Amino acid sequence: MNQVNKESIKINDEEVIDLTSYFKVVSKAKWRILFFSVVVTLLTIMFTLTLIPQYKSTATLLIESEQTKAVSFEEIYGLDTTKKEYYLTQFEVLKSDSIGKEVITKLNLENHPDFIPKQSLMGEVKSYLKTLLPFLNNKESHQLSPEEQAEQKMLFLLSIYKSRLSIEPISNTQLVRISYESSDPKLSAMVANTVGDVYIESQMRAKMGITQQASSWLNTRLSQLRIQLDDSEARLQAFREAQQLVDIEGIAGLATQELEQISQQLVVARNEKNNLQSINRVINEFGDYDIDTLGSMPEITNHSVIQDAKRDVIAVERKLSELSEVYGPKHPNIISAKAELLTVKTNLNKQVAGLITGIEKELRRATRTANTLENDVKKIRAEYQDITRKETEYNQLKREVETNRNIFNTFLSRSKETEVTSDFSSAAARFTDRAFASMTPSKPNKKLIVTLVFFISLVFGVVMSFIFDILNDTVKNKVDVEYKIAQRMLGLIPQVALPRKSVLPIHAYLDDTYRRFAESVRTFRTSLLLTQLDKAHKIIAVTSTSPGEGKTTTASNLAISLAQMGKVLLIDGDLRKPSIAKRFEIPVYHPGLTNLITGTEQFSECVHIDGQSGVAIMPSGQIPGNPLELLSNSRYVELLEILKTKYDYIIIDTPPTQAVSDALVISQSADSVIYVVKSDVTRIKPIKAGLERLFESKAHVAGVVLNQVDMSKSADEHSYGYYDYHDYSQKPEQPKV
Repeated sequence: MNQVNKESIKINDEEVIDLTSYFKVVSKAKWRILFFSVVVTLLTIMFTLTLIPQYKSTATLLIESEQTKAVSFEEIYGLDTTKKEYYLTQFEVLKSDSIGKEVITKLNLENHPDFIPKQSLMGEVKSYLKTLLPFLNNKESHQLSPEEQAEQKMLFLLSIYKSRLSIEPISNTQLVRISYESSDPKLSAMVANTVGDVYIESQMRAKMGITQQASSWLNTRLSQLRIQLDDSEARLQAFREAQQLVDIEGIAGLATQELEQISQQLVVARNEKNNLQSINRVINEFGDYDIDTLGSMPEITNHSVIQDAKRDVIAVERKLSELSEVYGPKHPNIISAKAELLTVKTNLNKQVAGLITGIEKELRRATRTANTLENDVKKIRAEYQDITRKETEYNQLKREVETNRNIFNTFLSRSKETEVTSDFSSAAARFTDRAFASMTPSKPNKKLIVTLVFFISLVFGVVMSFIFDILNDTVKNKVDVEYKIAQRMLGLIPQVALPRKSVLPIHAYLDDTYRRFAESVRTFRTSLLLTQLDKAHKIIAVTSTSPGEGKTTTASNLAISLAQMGKVLLIDGDLRKPSIAKRFEIPVYHPGLTNLITGTEQFSECVHIDGQSGVAIMPSGQIPGNPLELLSNSRYVELLEILKTKYDYIIIDTPPTQAVSDALVISQSADSVIYVVKSDVTRIKPIKAGLERLFESKAHVAGVVLNQVDMSKSADEHSYGYYDYHDYSQKPEQPKV
């Protein structure tokens, strides 16, 4: 901030901002801010009075998650009412164009004032221009058909309808609020309720339509399935008759059982045949005469007959062995046992001989038996395979019949259900609260609007005051002088309230009416003298950056104030646009500085004594064609040296530094230069440029006088002890005689 930065101080090497500077900025612009806020608020009040009140009515709808059904056939609809997407879909349906069109048509909203298009101010201007400038209508317009016009009109009505409708689901519930705004409170309630009614009716129609379509499709499909079932049953029956099947499963079981039995017999026959073949090979190898050798062969001994005979031999031998341990060789028991052993061995040999003799016959019999059984197995296996093929085909036909019958029965059941429920459908939603006409408008909240606009305009005004203060790079007070342009502040001269088109009297310092002004000049005079105590301080030049900053008034009043302390000469050094003679009502033709420098007049003729203040005034005299060369003449310097012996103080009013270079030449001969700055007008950059030019000319700048300060903005900001704002009881000092 401009004010903040320049009034910041440093404590412990940390910058601390003086918050009072914020209040100073706001206080300075408080009346402008208030005026701006009042004007904006009044305009807002006028605007709000033209606004049409809008009434809002709300109906609450409960969307059923599981709708009541006469029978269960959710599969037909393909809906999962437990999912979040279902509710989101229903919310969008409530906002859909189809619902909107039906509501608009049902309530005949196109004739309501809210839906009648109103031409805007810009539209009226365009229409008026078209009437004045017919060539603007030369563009070919596309002629719309009645259908297209109706569509365009409906789209326009829908846009208005949607802009006023709001669908708001209530979080974590199945409830949804249907709200509508209108200038007619009754219409707002009617539309909100009608939207819910139309939604419920449309959902019921959709459900009934789906049910009827499903019933029609089921009946058509059912007739096709009946034909398929009849055809599959006919083919199954024809197969049975053609194959002469009574119980295909029983026949297959018998064939399986018979095949198992013959297979077992075939295994036994093959084993017997193999045994006989092995015995026959042994006999052929050893011959049929070696009974003992053949009887010891495993193929012979493994025969059951031989094994029985061998067991008898072994038993008799064991008996003989036992008797031999008890009796002697000639004992009758021993003799009897030996005779028995001989008998059983003879029997064994007989059996071996008989086996050898009949083995070929047994082998031929076993071979025939095995061959017969093998043929039977092949025959039965062929019959079994034929039966299994028939069974497979039979089962295929049977499964087809069963599948067609199950599908037919399922569709028949669904068809009966849809026929029963085709004229029934429960409501997809129901009202928990219907909308009622509101007695108070929902908007505009005129009091709130006016209040907000007032406070917003206040804030805006405050912000703009800070922005303008930041952007304002003029000099307004002592801090600006000392920190921005780095110069000593000699004093400030307040702005005096004067009637329009009037100027401050040149003798205002001596007028009791301008007591405050006089006190500021005295403060300025004192500050100037105190800063120059140790220097010769007779010739004082007064200059400024640009014309109109009050340097002539400052120089004149400084001369009048110094006249109370000694002899003072006021010289008009502005040889281009002189003004002192006019201000002191001295004739224009009165000789002055130029005449004295050129030597055309005497000193006494070039000086005018002001009778009211006692100040000796030297006007500029005749305006020369070359003022800069004239001021640079050595006679000008010699003249000042002579005048210094006659007067205590010589005040020279010079031209502005940025206009011409005269002030730079005059400042070289002056003991000090006073730089006058008009408060809150002159910008810092040209001030610095003017001061820099003076410094380059080696002028001694005593300080800056801030002129025409608006003391009403802030007394604390501008006074800084330069003079008291209050009236003084004492009278101004009288000039010395």
